[in-house]
Amino acid sequence: MPRIGVWTAPFVDGLRQFRRDLHQHPELSHKEFRTTANLIARLRAAGLEPVPLEGTGLYVDIGEGPLAIGLRADIDALPIMEETGLEYASVNKGISHACGHDIHTTVMLGVALVLCKLEMEGELGGRVRVIFQPAEETMPGGALAVIEQGVLVDVPRILALHCDPRVDVGQVGTRIGAITSASDTIRIELSGRGGHTSRPHLTEDLVFALAEIAVNVPAVLSRRIDVRSAVSVVWGQIRAGAAPNAIPAHGFMAGTMRCLDGEAWHAAGELLDEVVTQVAAPFGVEVKLEHIRGVPPVINTERETGLIEAAARLELGPGSVILTPQSMGGEDFAWMTQEVPGAMMRLGTRTRGGETFDLHRGDYAPDEHAIGVGVRVMAAAAVMACRGKDQG
Repeated sequence: MPRIGVWTAPFVDGLRQFRRDLHQHPELSHKEFRTTANLIARLRAAGLEPVPLEGTGLYVDIGEGPLAIGLRADIDALPIMEETGLEYASVNKGISHACGHDIHTTVMLGVALVLCKLEMEGELGGRVRVIFQPAEETMPGGALAVIEQGVLVDVPRILALHCDPRVDVGQVGTRIGAITSASDTIRIELSGRGGHTSRPHLTEDLVFALAEIAVNVPAVLSRRIDVRSAVSVVWGQIRAGAAPNAIPAHGFMAGTMRCLDGEAWHAAGELLDEVVTQVAAPFGVEVKLEHIRGVPPVINTERETGLIEAAARLELGPGSVILTPQSMGGEDFAWMTQEVPGAMMRLGTRTRGGETFDLHRGDYAPDEHAIGVGVRVMAAAAVMACRGKDQG
């Protein structure tokens, strides 16, 4: 096995500049046109032949022979105002890479470039497919479109990574089994007779009904579903009314439902409509529920998790792999792991001794040294898969 760090070093400065440009020009889901074009240009300049996907996104194959493994990165940004104060902060108002997808994309570009160099030197020993997927931040996710376009056909296994601001640079987090949760979006509209707050008995007290749904739907679901599956309903929006002494005729609320277990996710989805209707019934309001199915949990298979761990220990040392807890966040890479065996690792992005950020926050500023770390681990895993030196 070649040590990937030696092959990665010449690309690090260029990758950092690519990431800063990408960070400065974030694009929302299905609108990643500039990002796609820049990736295609960089890959073609290296002598590779990237294949554009419908709309946005692309994939590229490196090497010869049957596919040994697929690697996936997500390329879209979030509708969040950046608050980092960086000199290369987003120039697209209200849009930022607050989830670290600029790091994911840059890492996989680096992997493609390193594997291309290894192939030229006769050191790769197989064929790898690197996928740059659009629209991870939408539900049910751009991964479904990638699958529908046949990109996973003949891919025997697949790996991905996700930034983790709670883990130091130089470490990666892994776990066998579910590493993320299922995640759905819930939207509820209520309507009824409004009126004066002095006479609520002559109205359908819509604000009170919203409050009861907000409190009691999560409570009821937690008693109807196995508590070990950790069904969590959390509201992010509640809107109703314009005056303190008037009961409104219309109201709206929205949130997410998350679940650690795939089977419980299906059961909770089937119960949701029943529970919302029952909680709202005493108030006489009209209920319109929109339940947007999101993604199942990402299930890390034992063999693919072992492959990541072996690659990380080879490149970073024996103390580089830590056990990561299951996240309540959703990830559409889950659809890919339902098609082929796969695993996702957590890439540490916290500067040692530095601040701990959180994802989906405007001030998230990952340590750029994580780029080289991610390239080394993912490229080493790909080479091990190509050479059949899989220790998982």
